[in-house]
Amino acid sequence: MNIENTQSQMKKGVLEFCILSVIQQGEAYPSDIIEKMKEAKLGILEGTLYPLLTRLKNAEFLTYRWVESNSGPPRKYFSMTEKGQAFYMELHQTWNQLANAVNQLTSKPEPENL
Repeated sequence: MNIENTQSQMKKGVLEFCILSVIQQGEAYPSDIIEKMKEAKLGILEGTLYPLLTRLKNAEFLTYRWVESNSGPPRKYFSMTEKGQAFYMELHQTWNQLANAVNQLTSKPEPENL
């Protein structure tokens, strides 16, 4: 069994939630999302991010607007829709339940008082 493969699968399972968490804080440009993910030690490549953003937009969880740039082509800024906000809240609740369960299972048991 390959640890890198297992780590990659664990990370893939939370990418959408993490991306939505960044966008939920306010309108975001893809390179800003990449930077915040990198700061959190969850590096993501553009080739992974853009398909996820497209899928979230197609599911009507995200919308975007074009902003003219002084140094190149217009930039696409993403924000969350009401439907996306509801989806994010469900994911947040699911994450909390999952994290609590994993923490309970992986924490060192308390010694029993005799």
